[in-house]
Amino acid sequence: MENQLRVAAYWRVSTDSEEQKTSYQSQVLHYKQLVETKPEWDLVDIYADEAISGTQTNKRMDFQRMINDAVDGKIDMIITKSISRFTRNTLDTLKYVRLLKEKNVAIMFEKENINTLTMNGEMLLVILSSLAQQESEPISANVTLGLEMKMKRGEMVGYNGCLGYDYDPETKSISINEEEAEIVRYIFNRYVEGAGCFVIAKELSKLGYKTRKGSTRWHESTVRGIIKNEKYKGALLQGKTFTVDPITHRRLDNMGEREQFYIKNNHEPIISDEMFERAQ
Repeated sequence: MENQLRVAAYWRVSTDSEEQKTSYQSQVLHYKQLVETKPEWDLVDIYADEAISGTQTNKRMDFQRMINDAVDGKIDMIITKSISRFTRNTLDTLKYVRLLKEKNVAIMFEKENINTLTMNGEMLLVILSSLAQQESEPISANVTLGLEMKMKRGEMVGYNGCLGYDYDPETKSISINEEEAEIVRYIFNRYVEGAGCFVIAKELSKLGYKTRKGSTRWHESTVRGIIKNEKYKGALLQGKTFTVDPITHRRLDNMGEREQFYIKNNHEPIISDEMFERAQ
């Protein structure tokens, strides 16, 4: 049919709850029925991402597939429920709107009744996408507050494990791995004796000892990290890093910008307090 408008739909579910999955399925049906009622529309595809944060677009596989198809000239218009279902990042929203505008691809936001190819669409978009970004910020603040409360209670938050300890995700506790603990003791003993981190790393590599990641190649920085890690004396310091903002998810070392939580005698030590302090 001549002058058919090639239409795509996009839908994102932000959590993996059953309620949201049902919503996701109903939206897919909604878009199929909507396109069927428009004889001048031709449905290209329904693009959908499940259970992925809306604040970043680079992990949304179907979103990226849709953008690629639009840039390749396969789509004339994208329909989506609202700006917050498309993206909650103002910069990303405007970047993709402008990119698609250059390719003469429209985005139709149903809730806000915006067509990005219309004259006032971009002005409305700046305002509404800013509001959408503000929506994500209090959610992030609530998550941060919840994590801080867990830290205060002594629960391990964001623990990635360390050499010498095994982590139990159910009890959220760590226990000594004796085989690995011997390597930790070797490192502290050699360091207190006067050997430098570079020398110790070479010794460990030569002896065939394995790092936490299973490598027999040791680096000076790995040895230094172990010597500085308070967990080896049975203490726990949480809040060493923090997330800068809910959009970039960039993490920085905490140099006093956020509260830290230090708990003595949190678990069984591998190194005595005296040995640890001498090493420091």
